[in-house]
Amino acid sequence: MDFHGEKPIYLQIADVFAENILSGQLKADDRIPSVREYGAEIGVNPNTVMRVYEKLTADGIIYNKRGIGYFVSAEARERILEAQKAEFLEKEVPAIKRKMELLGLDASIFNQ
Repeated sequence: MDFHGEKPIYLQIADVFAENILSGQLKADDRIPSVREYGAEIGVNPNTVMRVYEKLTADGIIYNKRGIGYFVSAEARERILEAQKAEFLEKEVPAIKRKMELLGLDASIFNQ
């Protein structure tokens, strides 16, 4: 995995899980690699992966079956969509709107 400095590594890894769930590569009740397996696979410290898994668990994206491993939750896709739509509307849309206003553009450009 290639990481960039704009965002903490654990959040970048969480984003990859979200993309894999949204794209259908990971589905509800699919088992994901163990903390150590995934850390070795992507070349990061297992503590970083554990932080990712803790965040995803807290967000309801994955769940842990004690002694068996981590799995994608049934609500994962919907929770990710909801969170990403909210983030898009709160952060990206206002920036796009400001830029369009500065450039003298209006919504009609989307109908071309």
